[in-house]
Amino acid sequence: MGGGGFLRVRLDLSYDGGPFNGWALQPGLRTVQGSVEEALALLLQRPIRVTVAGRTDAGVHARGQVVHLDLSEAEWLSLPRGHELDPGAALLRRLRGALSRILGDLTGAIEVHDAGLAPEGFDARFSALWRRYSYRIADGPERWDPVLRGITLWHKAPLDVALMNEGARSLLGLQDFRSYCKPREGATTIRELQQFSFARGSDDVIVATVQADAFCHNMVRSLVGSALRVGERLETPAWLHSRLLERKRDAKSVLAAPHPLVLEEVAYPSDSELLARAELTRARRE
Repeated sequence: MGGGGFLRVRLDLSYDGGPFNGWALQPGLRTVQGSVEEALALLLQRPIRVTVAGRTDAGVHARGQVVHLDLSEAEWLSLPRGHELDPGAALLRRLRGALSRILGDLTGAIEVHDAGLAPEGFDARFSALWRRYSYRIADGPERWDPVLRGITLWHKAPLDVALMNEGARSLLGLQDFRSYCKPREGATTIRELQQFSFARGSDDVIVATVQADAFCHNMVRSLVGSALRVGERLETPAWLHSRLLERKRDAKSVLAAPHPLVLEEVAYPSDSELLARAELTRARRE
């Protein structure tokens, strides 16, 4: 049961960020949040707001995004369903249909994979333990695959993965990432970077993995963009940590392109720990 006598519903979804101006609502622009909320309003016949695990920039994709919304018990139980469908399955089926009508030619750009009642204390944003992103980099024309160009950075210069990893390791832990993000007024820039690494796959394409308890605005793209300078030997590995300590943005603050970035997964604690985690996270953010 959510606050105020409402039932909290969890949705798991993925999306191609290419056609959208990011996750968050923006007047007059097509966004992922706007499309999802428009579809829900069509079903429920009232305006509705969802809370997301992690807002993504324009052009950024998601495979493992999580949101929650609150419905009255009457709304939950009144969802039309066949004998074989529970309310969650009914919502999932009808929401997919509503999204298809809302998106038109973009049908399939947003897919809802699961819908159901959330455990007590669940908050898609504040209950999360961590978010994990991936970023694909093809360094050199011989690795450029036109089929995957929509989710891969085509980087002209060869990159030294070992140097990138050496620099990336120096940023791990609980740090102030003001140098690597666009601060929001009144919000902290302290985050716990749990994983930041680069590895070549069997196709010789580099994949970056970036995991943290949460991310500041533009943080992942800034981290990757800075690491690319190290990989090109334009900067030393130690430069990444030096920038961290400066706690400022300047002309060398470079954002990597958004289209190779994918939110892969959001992790949550056990049901019994959801509320405590949410309360702890809110206290830290404030």
